[in-house]
Amino acid sequence: MMKIGYGELFWGRALLLGLMAFTILPFISIFVTALHPSGTVPGGLEWPADPQWGNFVEAFKVANMTALLASSTFIVIAVVPVSLIISTMAAFAIGLLRIPGSRVLLSLFVFGLTLPFGGIIVPLYYLERAMGIYNTRLAIVLPLIGLYMPFAVYWMRAHFVNMPAEISEAAKVDGASTWDLFWRIHLPLARAPIASLGILMSVWTWNQFLLALVLVEDPTQRTMAGALGAFQGHYATDIPLLCAGTILILLPTLLIFVLFQRHIITALLQGAVKG
Repeated sequence: MMKIGYGELFWGRALLLGLMAFTILPFISIFVTALHPSGTVPGGLEWPADPQWGNFVEAFKVANMTALLASSTFIVIAVVPVSLIISTMAAFAIGLLRIPGSRVLLSLFVFGLTLPFGGIIVPLYYLERAMGIYNTRLAIVLPLIGLYMPFAVYWMRAHFVNMPAEISEAAKVDGASTWDLFWRIHLPLARAPIASLGILMSVWTWNQFLLALVLVEDPTQRTMAGALGAFQGHYATDIPLLCAGTILILLPTLLIFVLFQRHIITALLQGAVKG
């Protein structure tokens, strides 16, 4: 067994600490800036002499975040469960059942991973105006479900394709149908990747900015991150108030990662072990 020397351990920890500082410093800078008096231009990480905690209350009122919380919650609830159901069943069919044409379908999903949001936003705009769903929450919900499918199917397929064939064969010998095989056998075994995928899609949906800004004109129908564009437009020079609004928008996603980081790590380690 290869042993790790003290020098390698020291530099490894130093690298991790450097990466952690590089990640955390922007959040600290935004938080400190949000505590400065409204209308000022803070410099660096200077802590204000009189912290203005009321900036968070003012930003909450100005951005109408009560309505935005309800809108974002509705969009997340509408997008994530439907995406999980469709992607899990599709991945089961492609990765475990190996249905005819599964390789072609997988290639199409992989190709979908290369499509950028910005490259399809204009066709989506004209399509939704023709369908009559422009400036509604459906204008965000339906595209997100479709755009999440390539990654979600690929993520879940990686789990199903590595499941031992003996599990399915034993269940079929006992008379299990294809639905029983999916619902009673493999779905409970896929709780870790499903939970981590649901968390990732929830965070992505909550932070969706481009689709919400382009496809929805009413700020109260957007996601929390989508409303930041309108908030910035009105208060482009009020940097502390803008930073306070940014903190309020980021806070729910940070809490989700802190509370459910164990599920995400479990799914990632599971995939790494199975290779």
